[in-house]
Amino acid sequence: MTTTDPTAQRAPRRLRDLSVSPLGLGCMGMSEFYGSADARDDEESVRTVHRALDLGITLLDTADMYGPFTNERLVGRAIGSRREEVVLATKFGNERRGDGTRRVNGRPEYVRAACDASLERLGVDHIDLYYQHRVDTTVPVEETWGAMSELVTAGKVRFLGISEAAPETVRRADAVHPVTALQTEWSLWTRDVESDGVLDTVRELGIGFVPYAPLGRGFLTGAITSPDDFRRNNPRFQGEAFAENLRMVDRVRAIADEKGCTPAQLALAWVLAQGPDVVPIPGTTKVSRLEENVGALDVHLTADDLARLDEAAPAGATAGERYPDMSSVRR
Repeated sequence: MTTTDPTAQRAPRRLRDLSVSPLGLGCMGMSEFYGSADARDDEESVRTVHRALDLGITLLDTADMYGPFTNERLVGRAIGSRREEVVLATKFGNERRGDGTRRVNGRPEYVRAACDASLERLGVDHIDLYYQHRVDTTVPVEETWGAMSELVTAGKVRFLGISEAAPETVRRADAVHPVTALQTEWSLWTRDVESDGVLDTVRELGIGFVPYAPLGRGFLTGAITSPDDFRRNNPRFQGEAFAENLRMVDRVRAIADEKGCTPAQLALAWVLAQGPDVVPIPGTTKVSRLEENVGALDVHLTADDLARLDEAAPAGATAGERYPDMSSVRR
């Protein structure tokens, strides 16, 4: 970890050979998972995307399974005539079927069909960054990535990424076609990538890192006291684990107060400080929250600040698993 440079912090960052803004925008919550369906406001979401572009955010992140399928349409509508300003990322592999069931699907024929469907929903002729959302253990990753590489050759996709993959899987995929970015959860309360070989592997190979949930699924904002959406099934939001994690947030809030920023801005500044190859994608549905998040780019963290945050939220200190069944996540 190094101290942050407030001037350089707003400069573009590189995900391998792809240049993007230092902060991206996760669009998942605009369609599903966070909050109630009745509270969703597509027009406010479109305004949020437009404001993100106005503020210089170029990386927009979606997936076919968000909605399902509706989030890509929303993002496609939002970018409209501003397509050239956007580095557009989407994902395949978490297949949601008509009967309500889900499965991880990495079969080559599905890769090709999923990409064509995403292009149609997004209303674009190419995807800038196409992720394998989850690894299908029934299909060799080499077969999945062979099909993904064909999409690049066909001009449908520019760069390839992978999400929630284990170090050896990343190496095998990269041997087929260069992995531009790895997307995995990373924040002050989810730091396992620092010790499980994932971060070391991507840095050895020159792969960019895109942390999702850099605000701990909203927990690090300090605003969540009783989750009423999908988070209520997350072990970290239940019982004594929730109470223990709230104490961590209080420690982070105290440092934020001293720095004159919000807890969310401090948490994002910490992620940004992890290296120039790191591009977090906090999600929001509101312009005001977006503007707050972008303010993290102006938060300067000294070596002492980073040390204090390490003490306030040390690796491994968060209570509870981040998913109900962690065995099915990283493969």
